Amino acid sequence: MVATHSWHYRWRQFGATVAMTVLVAACGGTQQTTEDTEATTESASRETVDLGALLPMTGDLQAFGETSLNGINMAVDDINADGGVLGKTLAVNVGDTQTAAQPSIDAAQKLISLEGVVAIIGALSSGNTIPVAESITSKNTIPQISSASTSPVITGLNDNDFLFRTVPSDAFQGVALAQIAREQELEQLAVIYINNDYGQGLAESFKAAFEAQGGTITGMVPYEQAQASYRGELQQLAQGDATALTLIGYPENGITILKQALEEGFFDSFVFTDGMKAPEVIDAIGAETLEGAFGTAPQALTDSDAYQTFVSAYEAAYGELPPKPYIDTAYDATMLLALAIQKAGNTDGAAIRDALREVANAPGTKVGPGDWAVAVDALADGEDIDYEGASGALEFDDNGDVGGTFAHWVIQDGEIVTVEVFEPKS
Repeated sequence: MVATHSWHYRWRQFGATVAMTVLVAACGGTQQTTEDTEATTESASRETVDLGALLPMTGDLQAFGETSLNGINMAVDDINADGGVLGKTLAVNVGDTQTAAQPSIDAAQKLISLEGVVAIIGALSSGNTIPVAESITSKNTIPQISSASTSPVITGLNDNDFLFRTVPSDAFQGVALAQIAREQELEQLAVIYINNDYGQGLAESFKAAFEAQGGTITGMVPYEQAQASYRGELQQLAQGDATALTLIGYPENGITILKQALEEGFFDSFVFTDGMKAPEVIDAIGAETLEGAFGTAPQALTDSDAYQTFVSAYEAAYGELPPKPYIDTAYDATMLLALAIQKAGNTDGAAIRDALREVANAPGTKVGPGDWAVAVDALADGEDIDYEGASGALEFDDNGDVGGTFAHWVIQDGEIVTVEVFEPKS
C-alpha cells in the first residue's frame, strides 16, 4: 500500500491550522517559522521522503480529486516497489483544497510546516494553485507541480521558478476548442465561465481564437461558485441568438447551470471544456439530453508506449481508466518530483527545483512510467535522463510550462468518447 496520510479531515487539528496561519501572517508570510525549520531538519533524518498533494476532495472539483490521487498513488507505488527515493520510502500527505483559495493556502502551509513535505503536487484549480504559489511555496522554497492548472496567468507568475505544471496552458486549449467548434460548423456561441483564473483565461483565449476563425461570440458572462440560481446569467446570454452555450466550469455548479438552461428553455445544445469532462455530468443531466455535446481537454497521444504502460498499470490497480483528465498528469508530476529529488541527492527545495528540468528535458536516457529502477541506475552512473510521461513529452520551458496535445471528446450513448487527439493549429 502507498504511504498516504489524509489529515484534512482531522478536525481536532483545526486549531493548530488557525494558529499557524496567524503566526505566518504576523511574520509577513515571507520567513520560515520555527516549525518550518524543524520540519526541514526533520525531513533529512526521517525514514520517509514526504510529498504533499493539494487535491479537491470536496468542492466543485471533487469529481477529479480521487482519480488524481489514484494517479499519484500509482507513481508512489511504482517508486517504492523499486527501492524508493534516496533509499527511503516515498510518502504522500494529502490536503483538501475544498476547491477554494483560502483552504488551499491553509492546507499548503500545514503540509509544509507540520507535515514537513519537501515538494507539492497540485493544486488542480488555477484559482487555488496561483495563491498557493505566490504566498506559500515560492516563499518557502518548496517546488510545486500542478497537474491540472491551465490558466495563462501562470506563465508569467512571480513564483521564483518554484511553480511548474504538467498540462499545457489554456492559451492552447482555447485555440483547440475554437478549431473543433468551427469544424462542427458552429458560427454563433454564447459563453458562461467560472469567475476565476481558469475560467477567465480560457474564455478569453477561446473568444479570440473563435472570432479569428470567423465565428461570433454573442455574449460572455462570468458566474460565481455555489449560487442557487444562474437564471439571470443564462437569460442574458439567451438574448444573443447563439446556436449553443459554451460552459467553462466544474461539475458541481456546471450541473446546476445545465439544468436551469434546459428547464427555462434558454439553451439545449452545449460545448464543454476539460472541467466538465466527467461522467457525473451525464448522470445528472441525462444521456439523451447531452447526446452529441462535445468539448476539449488536454490529452496525451494514446498510442505511445508510455501511455499504454500507464493505462495497463491503472487497470491492474483500480480497474477501468475513467474518462477524466489529469490522472496521467498527476502520475507524471509525482514521478518528476521524485526523479528531481533523486538527481539532487537531497531534499533541499532549491536543489529539487534546479534538477527538474534536468530530469524532464532532452537530451538524456529516455525513461517513462515503470522505469524507476532504470532511471536511478542511470543517475547513479552520472547519465542525464529524459522523462517522457504518460501524458506525453514534458519539456519545461523557462516558465515551467509544457506543450501538449488535446482530445476532441463527445458524449455518445451516455459515454464520453474520444474522437481524436490532436495538436491545435497555430
